[in-house]
Amino acid sequence: MTVGAERPVPLVNVANALTLVRLLLVPVFLVCLMYDDGHHVGWRLAAGLVFAAASITDRFDGHLARKYGLVTPFGMVADPIADKALTGAALVGLSLLGDLPWWVTVVIGVRELGVTLLRFWVLRHGVIPASRGGKLKTLLQGLAIGLYVLPLEALSTHPEMITWIRWTALTFALLLTVGTGLDYVARALRLRARGLGADAAADPADAVTATDAGSPADAVSPAGAVSPAEAGVPADAVPPVSPPGHRPVAGD
Repeated sequence: MTVGAERPVPLVNVANALTLVRLLLVPVFLVCLMYDDGHHVGWRLAAGLVFAAASITDRFDGHLARKYGLVTPFGMVADPIADKALTGAALVGLSLLGDLPWWVTVVIGVRELGVTLLRFWVLRHGVIPASRGGKLKTLLQGLAIGLYVLPLEALSTHPEMITWIRWTALTFALLLTVGTGLDYVARALRLRARGLGADAAADPADAVTATDAGSPADAVSPAGAVSPAEAGVPADAVPPVSPPGHRPVAGD
């Protein structure tokens, strides 16, 4: 065994387990949300709890993976899929029940799908780190969806206030969704441009050789230079030439 060799990260670890739990909670959430056409207060409360639990796993799986070196290819792919599956299921379910306009679901869905595709598109050039706006967007999206999932109007004596709170949270979430989406597109294009530039600079095929420039393969002597043989000087009488930047010393 080589000393200092890194051990491969096991596929079965706590971070990946939390991601898998979040994926498995998606159908459970949908069953609770859609039960009795979404009008059962108890089941809507259960849906809210399941959604909250799944959202919490999203907070911890990435943190644990980075902190304890548990990042795996499976986690890198499954984590964003689990996030989009949970958010998408909630949005589509709420729209099917008539609790959320379809245009809201389409706007958020297009943004999330587009960002996921962009992530894979530029993956060979690097990873775009999450911005503060993106993290805030995720928080506000979860808050707004949670407000719509919970049967707050059935539990409140001021349903109009609940409507106002929901739309306020949703408006801020939508603004950040669109704004961070455009920012992500710009950063992805810049990252890809830098990556292509670096690839072009490192490609030896782009280097211009003497032959490419029309010169013979042998080094070209300066104009008017005469070789020692042509001058009648023995080869062993010519002192060795030091490489550029090398300072000769006694005995060198």
